[in-house]
Amino acid sequence: QLQLVESGGGLVQPGGSLRLSCAASGFTLRYYAIGWFRQAPGKDSEAISCISSSGGSTNYADSVKGRFTISRDNAKNTAYLHIKNLKPEDTAVYYCAADGLSHPTMCTRSRGHFGSWGQGTQVTVSS
Repeated sequence: QLQLVESGGGLVQPGGSLRLSCAASGFTLRYYAIGWFRQAPGKDSEAISCISSSGGSTNYADSVKGRFTISRDNAKNTAYLHIKNLKPEDTAVYYCAADGLSHPTMCTRSRGHFGSWGQGTQVTVSS
């Protein structure tokens, strides 16, 4: 019933930019913190960013800090991940997830806080 759908992935050259979208259906996204995760084949899932339900707090993994920006538009029931200066090591399936546990003014990248997950969107960075 609670569904998230990612979109916006694709093939991009190093140094390029993408905007990933995370659209919610079946629930109101404004009540949830949102996280973005990524997983490359054969590797563990990496929690890369989160944003509080209020939108006032964000945090980022060191690997993406300064290049990735998380945002949300609650009127559109959608969250976003803006990526710039893409690198080959960014190649992964990117997932968004909804966190119903965190305080409205806070977020965490801890996996256990997230109960609803999207299907993922592939980002491939290659020359």
